[in-house]
Amino acid sequence: MRDIILDISLYAEAYEMIFKKLLSWVRAFALMIPNFITAILIFITFSLIAKFVKKVLHRILLRTSISEDIIIILTRIVAVIIILVGVFFCLGILQLEKTVTSLLAGAGIIGLALSFAFQDLATNLISGFIIAVKKPFKVGDHIETNNFIGTVSAIDIRAIHLKTFDGQEVIIPSKDVLQKPIKNFHTFGERRIEFTIGISYNEDLEKVANLAQATLEKVTGRDPNKNVEVYFDTLNETSINLILKLWVNLAEHKNVFLVKHNAIIDIQKAFKENDIAIPLTARVREEFLASINQAPVLKLEKSNL
Repeated sequence: MRDIILDISLYAEAYEMIFKKLLSWVRAFALMIPNFITAILIFITFSLIAKFVKKVLHRILLRTSISEDIIIILTRIVAVIIILVGVFFCLGILQLEKTVTSLLAGAGIIGLALSFAFQDLATNLISGFIIAVKKPFKVGDHIETNNFIGTVSAIDIRAIHLKTFDGQEVIIPSKDVLQKPIKNFHTFGERRIEFTIGISYNEDLEKVANLAQATLEKVTGRDPNKNVEVYFDTLNETSINLILKLWVNLAEHKNVFLVKHNAIIDIQKAFKENDIAIPLTARVREEFLASINQAPVLKLEKSNL
C-alpha cells in the first residue's frame, strides 16, 4: 500500500512538471504574439519594397545598353537581398539573434562548399555577365571563336549559341568565349575576300593583272567604295602567284561565300576567253604522274591459237 501511494505521488509530480512546462510555453507564446505579428508585417513590407524596387530598377536599366537577360538577373538579385534583410529583421524582433548568427555561419559554409562544387558554373555566369555588358558581338553577327565560325543565334548568361555555316548549332560556354580571341566580321560592317591563282611564266603578266582587276570590279556583291587589289606575290616552280582581293559590304550582302563564288567563276571565264593558262602546281603534277605510274598494266597471255 505504501508503494502504491509513492508511485501515485511520483506520477502527480511528473504531471505537474509537464503542466507547468506547457503553461510556461503558452505564456511565452502569448507574450510573443505582438512580436510575431510585427515580424509578419515587416516581412510583408520588405516583400512589397522588393517588388517595387525590382519593377523600378527594371524600367531604369531597360534604358541602358545592358542585355535584358542581365537586367532580369540583376533585379532578381536585388529583390532577394531586400527580402533577406527583412528576414533578418524579423528574426531579431522574435529574439532569435542566435538563429541569425547560426544562419550566417551556415550560409558562409554552404557558400564556400558551393563555390568549389559549381566553380565552372559560377565562372560561366560571371563571364556571361561581362559579355552582356561589353557586347563584343550581338545576335546575327558572323563571328569566329574557339575554332568555330558561324552566326550568333542566341546569347544567354551561361553560353553562346552559334549556328555554323553547315547548319549545325554549337553551344560554347561563356568562359571559353571570354578567354579566347573573338573575330567579329560585323564590327566594321565589311569583310575582305582574298584568293590566289597561279599564272604561267609564258603569260603577259601586265595583261593578266589588268584583266583580273577589270573582272573583279564587275563582280556581283563587291563593295564599289573599296578598291580591288591585284598583285603578283610569289615565284613558284611552275607558276607565279597572283593574289586577288576585294571587299564586301555586309549590310548589303551577308553571304560572303556567294560573292567569292561569283568572283572565282568570273575570273576563270575571263582567263579562258583570253587564253590565259592556269598551270598545274608541281604537287598536282606529281600526284597525276604517280597515278599514271601506279595504273595497272594489261598483259597479253600467249595464245595457243
